[in-house]
Amino acid sequence: MQIWVDADACPKVIKEILFRAAERVAVPLTLVANMPLRTPPSRFIRSIHVSAGFDVADREIVRLMEEGDLVVTADIPLAAQAIEKGGHALDPRGEFYTRDNIGERLAVRNFLDELRGSGIETGGPAALSHADRQSFANELDRFLARVARV
Repeated sequence: MQIWVDADACPKVIKEILFRAAERVAVPLTLVANMPLRTPPSRFIRSIHVSAGFDVADREIVRLMEEGDLVVTADIPLAAQAIEKGGHALDPRGEFYTRDNIGERLAVRNFLDELRGSGIETGGPAALSHADRQSFANELDRFLARVARV
């Protein structure tokens, strides 16, 4: 099992949680972004720099990930592709995307995208709160504990 991070928009505090978790449970963690990233020195943590372009990092994650891997992303279409490939997807706010909820999430995302395309302001997501960070850390820990037992 490996953790993949859609790192272009991943908040720094979430990356730091992931760095600590990778070290603690000795799981490979790969950040994929279209800009160079700094990562702490670790045999478990690496980054992949992809070229700039729409969804280039997403396509690279889907290409490289394997069944059972975890993808950390707020990008709902990427989460859907990860799930379709047999992986798991976790939002930086601590919500797991699943086969049961991804269809609804995609429909809402597409609806909001259509509204924005027609000129209606839909606003963006709220700032990441302390509760969001805690929720993410808790869900990640539960997932890693479950995977470690398998």
